[in-house]
Amino acid sequence: MSWMIVRLVLSLAFIAAVLLFASKVAKKRGLGGATGVIEVVARQRMGRASSVSVLRVAGRVLVVGSTEEQVTLLAELEDDELQAALATQARPGVTGATTELPAARVPVPRASSRALAGSVLDRSTWTTVVHELRERTVRR
Repeated sequence: MSWMIVRLVLSLAFIAAVLLFASKVAKKRGLGGATGVIEVVARQRMGRASSVSVLRVAGRVLVVGSTEEQVTLLAELEDDELQAALATQARPGVTGATTELPAARVPVPRASSRALAGSVLDRSTWTTVVHELRERTVRR
């Protein structure tokens, strides 16, 4: 029994040593550590293969659009504009912005007298969910 415990401790020590060695090699090659030159402030997917990113590069704030083929500079912001936008995002009710769906897209629950109406076990609930997911993922 004691031999199994010694063997377990030695195995764990070996694994820890390998991980420590791998982290030192990664640091020497510049992998895994942030350089501090480029910081991704925010990223928003716009489609399957496109996104808009806000980057802070050496004190400058850049808004770039990226696809699989290219990266395009969309705008350059001042740092105070970025801070104001981030503060507004933290408090969405301040500017009147809403995160709710528009009234036309809000699913209207069906009137039903069944006992399971509106619950997870109701078929119409799942039909509504599938319909909404199809609406959100269709390519236009």
